[in-house]
Amino acid sequence: MVKESKFYDILGIAPTATEAELKKAYKIGALKHHPDKNKNNPGASDKFKDLSHAYEVLSDPQKRQIYDQYGEEGLEGGGGAGGMNAEDLFSQFFGGGSAFGGGGGGGFGGMFGGGGMQSRGPPKARTIHHVHKVSLEDIYRGKVSKLALQKSVICSSCKGRGGKDGAVKKCAGCDGQGMKTMMRQMGPMIQRFQTVCPDCNGEGETIREKDKCKVCSGKKTIVERKVLHVHVDRGVRTGHKIEFRGEGDQTPGVQPGDVVFEIEQKPHPRFQRKDDDLFYHAEIDLVTALAGGTIYVEHLDDRWLSIEILPGEVISPGTAKMVRGQGMPSYRHHDFGNLYVQFDVKFPEKNFTEDPAAFEALKSILPPSKTIVTPPADTMTETVDFEDVDPSQQARAQGAAGMDDDDEDGHPGGERVQCASQ
Repeated sequence: MVKESKFYDILGIAPTATEAELKKAYKIGALKHHPDKNKNNPGASDKFKDLSHAYEVLSDPQKRQIYDQYGEEGLEGGGGAGGMNAEDLFSQFFGGGSAFGGGGGGGFGGMFGGGGMQSRGPPKARTIHHVHKVSLEDIYRGKVSKLALQKSVICSSCKGRGGKDGAVKKCAGCDGQGMKTMMRQMGPMIQRFQTVCPDCNGEGETIREKDKCKVCSGKKTIVERKVLHVHVDRGVRTGHKIEFRGEGDQTPGVQPGDVVFEIEQKPHPRFQRKDDDLFYHAEIDLVTALAGGTIYVEHLDDRWLSIEILPGEVISPGTAKMVRGQGMPSYRHHDFGNLYVQFDVKFPEKNFTEDPAAFEALKSILPPSKTIVTPPADTMTETVDFEDVDPSQQARAQGAAGMDDDDEDGHPGGERVQCASQ
């Protein structure tokens, strides 16, 4: 009895399925839902990842035992969550490369009677993913970053053997399998289960302590610091991937894994970016908005743009203007996006002048004022005064238009509650 059957259900097999049944189920499902075969079905990618993760867990005897006993929580608690990504697992299962075409015996014909599947070398170690955060200035100008990482490399002293020539022996306790089949009594039944071989700790081989390599202590690999030069091209966007093939971890008998850096653009204090366009907010005073002037914008390459507002052009609050060709460089092209400037107009402070002649001068040069609503001639008119709104009531004043006339206590959008009769 297993704790949960989610992974078995994903593959469409019973918890008692054999290794052959497990492989067959994964093969059928992976070919059916592979993204290369379902380019117009976005849901297939998630299904493919679920299938691959389920197969990776259940095909490993140790992980399968933990999953059967404790479910996914057991794996997350240190029993083997994570692992290689779906594409790497698919490539390893089908001998490397794509199963949907290309030379060398690939494609459906090679798998279903058209000449047989050809092995394409040893399996490949997992891909290491890193997020590389880059400023907008560096994306605008381009940059080469030096990034250091720690990775496992094959010990050069023992050449990945772990000890002297002939010192590595197949574990007699598990016959080189790394797992042992155990039995235990459960009431009237005897349960058979697999566990990690205690003699070799799951390695399938043993080395006497005196014969172990003095450099790697029999582990076959050592940790090495590697510096990679990551070229950030001009105009790249968040999500862009830079791949270093064969620069990942090394393990004897396995192809070195890859290292992938994914670009993530940092937020910028002045500009927002959308595709190849830049957006900038500029605050100007009322005089500049009406009479014109010059604004200056500090660009991403330390240039300052001088932009003239013509007299009488009249910039209203929220007006947007475009400067052609001053946006971001297009990735691997020679053109640029545009710069969009949105204006905020700052009005003068209250009582900015007490000279009545100044107001008359404004009235003389500005367009005549328009009265929106005029009361009928026979209507009684009462003169009232404006007062400043208390800051704590500002939101209420701005939301007055959305209030219902019937709302009680003046609360916008108030909900009526009817008391239950006794």
